[in-house]
Amino acid sequence: MKYPKEYLQEIKTRLKISNVVSKTVSLKKRGKEYVGLSPFKTEKTPSFTVNDEKEFYHCFSTAEHGNIFDFVMKTQNLKFGESVKYLANLAGMRPYTFSKEDEIREEKWNKYKLIYSKYVQFYHTDLFKNPSSINAKDYLKNRGLTIDEVKKFKIGYVTNDEKFKEDIFKEFSENEIKNTGLFYFDEKKKKYVDRFRDRVIFPINNISGDPIALGGRILNDSKYLAKYINSPETNFFKKGSNLYNLDFARKLSNNINNIFLVEGYMDVVGLSKNKVYNVVANLGTSLTTKQILTLNQFFHNIIVCFDGDESGYKAALRAAENSIIELKPEKEISFLFLPDKHDPDSFVNEKGKDFFEEFSKNNSVSIHKFIFNHYSNNTNDNPSSRAIFEKKLRSIASTIKDKFIRKYVLEYFLEKVSELTPNSNLKYKKNNFKFTRSLKSTQNHYNETKSLKAIDIKEFSFLYIILKKPDLIKYNLNLIENVKLFSSENKLLFKEILNQTNNFENTDFESLKIDQALIARIFKYASIKHIIAKNFNDDQKILEILSEIIRDLKNYELELRISDLESRFSKDLSEATFNELKELKKLQKFN
Repeated sequence: MKYPKEYLQEIKTRLKISNVVSKTVSLKKRGKEYVGLSPFKTEKTPSFTVNDEKEFYHCFSTAEHGNIFDFVMKTQNLKFGESVKYLANLAGMRPYTFSKEDEIREEKWNKYKLIYSKYVQFYHTDLFKNPSSINAKDYLKNRGLTIDEVKKFKIGYVTNDEKFKEDIFKEFSENEIKNTGLFYFDEKKKKYVDRFRDRVIFPINNISGDPIALGGRILNDSKYLAKYINSPETNFFKKGSNLYNLDFARKLSNNINNIFLVEGYMDVVGLSKNKVYNVVANLGTSLTTKQILTLNQFFHNIIVCFDGDESGYKAALRAAENSIIELKPEKEISFLFLPDKHDPDSFVNEKGKDFFEEFSKNNSVSIHKFIFNHYSNNTNDNPSSRAIFEKKLRSIASTIKDKFIRKYVLEYFLEKVSELTPNSNLKYKKNNFKFTRSLKSTQNHYNETKSLKAIDIKEFSFLYIILKKPDLIKYNLNLIENVKLFSSENKLLFKEILNQTNNFENTDFESLKIDQALIARIFKYASIKHIIAKNFNDDQKILEILSEIIRDLKNYELELRISDLESRFSKDLSEATFNELKELKKLQKFN
């Protein structure tokens, strides 16, 4: 059986081809395309290109060409069905199993989409030609919308049109219509009633552009009716998994790195009217991790911009604590707070696109800074309040999934807390060693602005323990034997420590000729300094931490050797190389 075209298209829509290819090929951005070395032959000059906009790759040296499915099949030696399963999993989609239940579900899905499509098209057209829609047109006009925005977003107005309801109930079964949530059964009147009657409607599309739900705004504020309502959740619509306008905004991700996340439909429409197109809205619920992961597939920086009132601020705080969980090294999440009584729609209408974007650039606050500032401002200057404050920050940091981000966010929190209580750090500062003289051979090695790799941070932690606990190292010297460092500066420092202390026979570090800059760098960037400070007198705990770091360093060395052997094996296909590679991978798994 064939996979449905809609299923395959959904995979392609969710995954940029550059993201899939970059798991195998190191890519660099060049104009609208990415370039890299061909995965199909050995070469020194890049001849391999990837184009997200056109959704294909092309290798000029081998003439290989295709889409994400072709790439996975050819580079991983998979059949088409296997590549679909692999990519569906990567895209966060359920596997397609071709069972009878799946066929039934597919048929229901097609009917569901068709009903929504007819409903949206009818009431969008009806908005322009039905005299009963005059109030809705006046409302949209008063909000500053032109016909272009109304057509682009297919905004409509639901009148009590019995003829349309009769026609749709003739074309589809009662159960099929009920499953859409567009109508509900009124037990008193014993008939189906339109859920969105007398409301301006905003179609909510899935990522492929199919309408799957609605947002509805009542024209006259009422004590008994909610100003905004959404479609109820159905088998095909989950509020926490969708974003308004993502089907339009995602197409901009090849040229724009950031996306504005706002609260309301009119915020999206208003920004779009002012030519800020990279904007989406969550659907009246707290921001979910699923929504963050979806945006991360397309954009590097999410800028959360909620209303500038108290409820907007509270929503932003909830969004921050929910979304920091999914923060990743290559991604950013920022928060933009507008002046009080402004929402994104009113602000951009008053100030214009250029001012809004400049305001965003100058006033966006990183997620970890926003969280710290919030809890800091709500903390009193007493031990109990400070303890609750620090405990809350540690709890938030511990939820972050990425271990490197988790380390640095926690370090940021603790350093900021220590700035609020400087006296508590005097004892710790007195224990720092003074290194007054330098080796000429290591001068000028230190460059604070150099970008740091994960392995650099691991080495800093290793050296930090050595510098802080030399007597402990002296009696456990066997642990650091045969440890290999990889950065030239750290390798040189480690060598000098061993040489000048005669393998820790002398632990008076103040007499050593060690470069002050290198030491400062380690003390600044070692990710475990707060953990060591907390457990400074627990030698067993520190030895456990040291052993874990050493194991990570050795695994990194294994990874480099395995990578080298894999490259060699791809060229010589030698049995000896293969066996050596197999043994190293066993060792890596054991470690």
